[in-house]
Amino acid sequence: MGQESKFIEFDQGWADMQKGISKLKRLLAGEAETPFSTREYMTLYTTIYNMCIQKGPYDHSEQLYNKYKETLEEYITSTVLPSLEEKHDKFMLKELVQRWLNHKLMVKWLVRFFHYLDRYFINRRSLPALNVVGLNCFRVLVYEEMHAKVKDAVLVLIDEEREGEQIDRTLLKNSVAIFVDMGMGEMNRYQNDFEVYLLQGTTSYYSRKAAKWIGEDTCPDYLLKSEECLKKEADRVYNYLHLTSETKLIEKVQHELLVVHITQLLENDHSGIKMDVLCRIYLLYNKISQGLKLVANVFKQHVTAEGTALVQQADAAASNQASNAPSGHEQVFIPKITELHDKYMTYLNSCFQGHSQFQQALKGAFEVICNKTVNGSPGAEILASFADHVLRKGGSEKLGDDDIEERLEKIVKLLDYLIDKDVFAEFYRKKLARRLLFDRITNDDHERSILSKLKLQCGALFTSKMEGMVTDVVLAKENQASFQEYLRNNPDVHPGFDFTATVLTTGFWPSYKSLDIILPTELVKCVEVFKGFYEKKTKHRKLTWIHSLGTCHINGKFEPKQIELIVSIYQASVLLLFNESGRLSYSEILSQLNLTHEDTTRLLHSLSCAKYKILNKEPSSKSISQSDTFEFNPKFTDKLRRIKVPLPPVDDKKKIVEDVGKDRVYAIDAAVVRIMKSRKVIPHQQLISETVEQLSRTFKPDIKAIKKRIEDLITRDYMERDPDQPTMFRYLA
Repeated sequence: MGQESKFIEFDQGWADMQKGISKLKRLLAGEAETPFSTREYMTLYTTIYNMCIQKGPYDHSEQLYNKYKETLEEYITSTVLPSLEEKHDKFMLKELVQRWLNHKLMVKWLVRFFHYLDRYFINRRSLPALNVVGLNCFRVLVYEEMHAKVKDAVLVLIDEEREGEQIDRTLLKNSVAIFVDMGMGEMNRYQNDFEVYLLQGTTSYYSRKAAKWIGEDTCPDYLLKSEECLKKEADRVYNYLHLTSETKLIEKVQHELLVVHITQLLENDHSGIKMDVLCRIYLLYNKISQGLKLVANVFKQHVTAEGTALVQQADAAASNQASNAPSGHEQVFIPKITELHDKYMTYLNSCFQGHSQFQQALKGAFEVICNKTVNGSPGAEILASFADHVLRKGGSEKLGDDDIEERLEKIVKLLDYLIDKDVFAEFYRKKLARRLLFDRITNDDHERSILSKLKLQCGALFTSKMEGMVTDVVLAKENQASFQEYLRNNPDVHPGFDFTATVLTTGFWPSYKSLDIILPTELVKCVEVFKGFYEKKTKHRKLTWIHSLGTCHINGKFEPKQIELIVSIYQASVLLLFNESGRLSYSEILSQLNLTHEDTTRLLHSLSCAKYKILNKEPSSKSISQSDTFEFNPKFTDKLRRIKVPLPPVDDKKKIVEDVGKDRVYAIDAAVVRIMKSRKVIPHQQLISETVEQLSRTFKPDIKAIKKRIEDLITRDYMERDPDQPTMFRYLA
C-alpha cells in the first residue's frame, strides 16, 4: 500500500463532512434524526484533523476554513432568509429568535468538528476564530438585512404593552438579546440599531400621554399615573431590555411627564397645592437630575404670585380709603403675609424636608413680597408700623402676652427678608420714640423682648440707639423725680403750675424739627426754672428744647362749661395769646410767635377749621388765609370735659429716608476704613465686594455710592492709590 494511501483528497474528505453537516441541518430543522454519537463526532473531527496535518499540497487547512464559512453562508441564504422573508411582525420575531438559536447551535457543532483549525491554522495565520466567523455570517447576512424590521416589530409590541395589552415578554427578551449578541461583546449594535429608536419612541409616546393627562387630570391623579408609568418602565427594563437602558429610559419618561409640564402641574386649578401632593412631587422630582431645582423655581414663582396678590389687595384697599385718614393697611396686610409665610414654612419642612433649594426659593419669594410698596409705603415702613401697632397701648387688640410674643417673633422673621433693614430701623425708632415719650408702652418686657430679637438677628449696632432710648426714658424719670425734689426744697422758684421735662441724649433719638418760637411768658418761666435746676446738676451739657414734642393741658373757660384742652406747645402758645387780646389777625399771630407761614397756617387750621373750633375765624371757611382774623369762641362746647385737639399729621417719610441716606454715607465710610485697616493693601474690586458683603446685613449698598466714598476717603488721606498699580489701594495710618 505505501505511504500515499494515507493522504485524503479534498473532495473525498469534504464529501464525508457534507454527510455530517446535512445530518446537523436535519436535526436543527426538527426532522426525525438520531443525535450525533460519540463515534460519529470523532469520525468527523478526525477527518478534518487528517486533512489539516497532511504535508505539501495535501494540507487542506485554508480550503476547509473557507468551506466552513461557505457552509454557513449557504445555509443562511437557502434556508434562514427565505423563512424570515415570508413572516411579519411578532411571527417574524419568533422565526428570527428560533433561527438565531439554531445558528448558534450549528456554529457550536461545526466549531467542534473543525476544532483543529482553531488550534493551529488560525493561530499561525492570525485569522478570526471559527466562532467569530460563524456569528459574523449571521450578522452580515441576516442581521444587516432584518434589524430595522426587528426593531419596528419590537417597538410595536412595547407600545402595545404600554397600552395594557398582554404580550409575549420572553419573545421580546430574546429578540432584544439579538441586538446585544450582534455587538460581539460591544453595545454599539444595541445602542445604535435599537436603543436610540426605543428612546425616541418613548419620548413621543409619553409626550402624547402627558399632553392628554395634563388637560383632564387633577394634579394628584397625574402624579399617580406618572409614578405608575415610571414603575412599569423600570419593570420593562428588568424583564426584557438591557440594564444599561434603565437610566436613559427613565430620564426620558421623567422629562416628558414631569419636567415639561412642571409649571402646569403645580398650578393645576383642579386641586391646588396640598401637603400630600407636594410630598409626592418632592419624592418624584428628587429622582430627576436638577428636578428639585425645577420644582423649587416653580414653588418660588407660586409663593411670589400669591404674596404679590396680597400686596395688590392691600394697595387697592389703602387707595380706596380717604386720603386724610390713616389707612392702617399694615394691620391687615402683615398678618396675611405672616400667615402665608407660616403656611409655606410648613410645606418647606413637612413636604420638602427642609431642603436648601426650597429654603432659598422661599427666601427669594418673600424678599420680593416684603420689599414691595403698598400705597406708596415701603415694606420697611409697613413692618415698622405693624410692630408699633402690636406694642402700642390700646393697639394690640387685647392680645395675651404669648400672642404678642408670637407676633413679635414673626415680625423679626419678616425683617430678615427686607433689603433696607436700616429704613425699618429708622421708622421703628421714630415710632418707638412716640411710644416712649407719650406713654404708649403696653409692656416694658415686650419692648425689651423685640429689641433682643432684633439684636440677635441684625447685630448690636442695629439696636444700640433703640436700647439707648429705652435707657434714656428710665433715667429721665429719675431726673424728673430729682426736679420735683428740687422744687419742694426751693419753693421760691416754682414754675407756677405742674411741669415735667424729659431729658434725652441727642445721639440716640431721631432728629426733630425745632422752631425758634417766642414762647408765652407762662411757658418761658417753666423753661427757666428747669434750666436753673439742670445747670446746678451738671455744667457740661447743653439743653436744646424740642417744643414740637411737648404737650399742654389748658383749662378753657367757655360759657357752656369749662373744658380741659390737651394741645401741643405750639397750639398752647397760640391760645395763650387770646388771654391778652380778644381778636388777633393772622399777621399779628405770625409776628408774636415768630413762626413760618406754613406752621402758622397748620396751627390755626387745627384750632378754627378742624373738628374742634376753639377759635372763630373771619371770614368763615375751611382754609386759612393770611387776611383772616381770629377770636376766642366762648360758645364752644363738647360732650366731654377733656378733649385732645389734634394737629394735622405731618408726613415725615421723606425726612426719614433722607436721614437714612446720611447714615448710609457714614456706614460706607466706616466699612471701607475697617477693611483697609485690616488688609493694609487691597485691589479695587475686592474692596468693593467686601464692602458690599459687610453692609448687606443692613442695606444693599449702591456700587456708585461706594466708589464715591472711596474717592472722598482718598482726598481725606485715609487711603491712597498705589502709584504703580492704580487698581490697588493702600491704607494710610
